[in-house]
Amino acid sequence: MHDRVCWSGLLGFALVTAWIATDDLQGREPIPVIFDTDIAGDVDDVLALAMLHTLADRNECRIAAVTVSKTHPLNAPMVDAINHFYGRPDIPIGVTKGDYPRESKYVGLASQRDKGHVRYPHDLMRSEDAPDAVKTLRETLAAADDGGMVLIQVGLAVNVADLLESSPDEISPLTGVELVRRKVKLFSVMAGAFNPVDGEPHYLEANVRNQVPSMQRMVKQWPAEVAVIWSDFNIGIHARYPRESIARDFDYLEHHIVRESYMLHSGPNHDRPSWDLTSVLYAVRPSDGYFGLSSPGSVTVADDGFTEFANSKGGNHRYLTMDATQAARVIEVQRTLVSQPPAN
Repeated sequence: MHDRVCWSGLLGFALVTAWIATDDLQGREPIPVIFDTDIAGDVDDVLALAMLHTLADRNECRIAAVTVSKTHPLNAPMVDAINHFYGRPDIPIGVTKGDYPRESKYVGLASQRDKGHVRYPHDLMRSEDAPDAVKTLRETLAAADDGGMVLIQVGLAVNVADLLESSPDEISPLTGVELVRRKVKLFSVMAGAFNPVDGEPHYLEANVRNQVPSMQRMVKQWPAEVAVIWSDFNIGIHARYPRESIARDFDYLEHHIVRESYMLHSGPNHDRPSWDLTSVLYAVRPSDGYFGLSSPGSVTVADDGFTEFANSKGGNHRYLTMDATQAARVIEVQRTLVSQPPAN
């Protein structure tokens, strides 16, 4: 695949990247992360997974598993194709065994062929061949160090809710709640709306509205000992991924899975809100000042999907805040991370 790279102009970039990986981050342990995505619908899932791979290239995180919360024959192959593209073909992938269908404008790239060969190589050819997401989550958490895992959820809450309700089994003698309590240190969630959206005080955000019962189950059962940080609808709206990046930053490959996904979904004339990317950025770089945080509190999910936040001194939930200066920084760093060439 990478023999198609146009290397002109990339040497200096590669040297800078190598310097970052070996100097600034020397001695730091990469943060292990699980990425739970509803890939198939919006293209921000692709951008977010690409950004995670770049952060892994920089030794800032380690992608322990990817789980998928929407039902589509090619969403797991698409994840596998992205993982292969970035040189990590062996990342475990799990898929919900529930029925949460979603059409897609771009996951067909996983079956795109050029002269008889798949454009983006991968091993997993059908979503139904992937293991159950809850099994993947339990195996990944059971193998993790205590108190070290970061869980990122950027879609429906079905997989995490089902994990929390899981019973002891051959994988672990712990229940799902006990596994999360012991293994997870941070839960970064893209969902909800805790402030008015375009003047609408009762905005129903899609990740909640599209499967309200699972978000209610997740919120109700999440252990109070583990912090939950919400990136709501407003954050992604005010940090849009720039169309100029799609036009200019990916020409180092003839075929780039991020650029082609974006073009199929949003076209060349749209700055796509970066909802899912913000949850990834906070999860891996929580101390870098890209965002502020609300006071501690708790979140409730109404039957219509409306999310409310109530301040409480002992609460384990917070939501991201972002001023104009932070938004400018977020847009620029996300562009840099998403468009960085794969390290392999």
